[in-house]
Amino acid sequence: MPKSATPDQTTQAGRTRIDSRPVVAGIVTALVGFTSSFAVVLAGLKAVGANPAQAASGLLALTLAVGLGVLVLSWRSRVPVTLAWSTPGAALLAASVVPDGGWPAAVGAFIAAGLLLALTGMVPALGRLMARIPSSLAQAMLAGVLLQLCLAPFKALGTVPVFVAPVIICWLAMMKFAPRWSVPAALLVALGVIGVALASAGTAVEPAAMVPALSWTTPAFSPQALAGIAIPLFVVTMASQNVPGVAVLRSFGYSTPWRPAMLVTGAGTVAGAPFGGHAINLAALSAALAAGEEAGSDRDRRWLAGFVSGLAYLVLAAFSAALVAVVNQAPPGMLEAVAGLALLGTLASAVSAALADPEDRIAPAVTFLMAASGLAFAGIGSAFWALLAGLVVRWALQPRPGVRPGKPSA
Repeated sequence: MPKSATPDQTTQAGRTRIDSRPVVAGIVTALVGFTSSFAVVLAGLKAVGANPAQAASGLLALTLAVGLGVLVLSWRSRVPVTLAWSTPGAALLAASVVPDGGWPAAVGAFIAAGLLLALTGMVPALGRLMARIPSSLAQAMLAGVLLQLCLAPFKALGTVPVFVAPVIICWLAMMKFAPRWSVPAALLVALGVIGVALASAGTAVEPAAMVPALSWTTPAFSPQALAGIAIPLFVVTMASQNVPGVAVLRSFGYSTPWRPAMLVTGAGTVAGAPFGGHAINLAALSAALAAGEEAGSDRDRRWLAGFVSGLAYLVLAAFSAALVAVVNQAPPGMLEAVAGLALLGTLASAVSAALADPEDRIAPAVTFLMAASGLAFAGIGSAFWALLAGLVVRWALQPRPGVRPGKPSA
């Protein structure tokens, strides 16, 4: 007896037409993931010492690593698993300072973070140790490092209002009618504004700068960079990307291939680090695009959406240098303004998660303020000290056995 067509297939004139929705969903996933946060990546890499060529190389390395990693994971697992670069990690870098040892030390920290990601897949005890870090403190640390970057669009209104106001207006309008495309649309407006500014000034972009190229940096390792960059980068990537990414796939009825995903993202991070890539991880928000109904009604074929998103990232890699070359000519504050708009939703979610428990708000509040302060001590940035301070305050405020909260001991 012939097998009936699946819900994703229709028969016309004896021929079967395959539903194209997984392909479209995969392309949309890559476009949204890339355009929504590449400005954050550039801002973060430059903040820890990368020059424009090294930042462009970092974006290219991340795009290639994400694309290749998605192809491997989705093909082998037949699950619509998608990857992304660590946007919260890039925001953490943007709020940091150049570490002791400069850009090579930052690259060394990226390698260390990648090794920790891979070890999380190989050593279950490391995953359990990560689970012991209160989510509220990790989210508070993230919110603190995001604060200054999210203030950038509004600060830029006071310095370059003619350039920034159209971007903010476009972002707000799209948030009303098509929130998913709000940041990509704001980016298009920003590129248009930059183009007008360049044309008015008679400035041309060098053709050589528009050719994608990887730039090798020999890594260096310093205790300050490992403590101030690698550990916070690992923590925010796990808490804000990998764990939510698993939850998103579970909400659509899929089991994440955890061990392979950690090994692939860890290895991809290590491989991309000498070329400037900071970290890749499971996609969180954009994961829903490939795993949901938009990728077709046949759940067994949605893995194609993940696979296609990997192919789309490889195509986008070819255009990454041209995009960076144009953005590098932007008026001061424009790049940070677009990055800040891209992170407003993440900031709101992080603050909400950090302060969700009314009985446990002091420690997250201390963590948030410490991270937002920009304090650097012994060459280590504020993110590390914020997490440490939050853990100490939380431990100090925990009631001792036999003592009721709010009651002084005898």
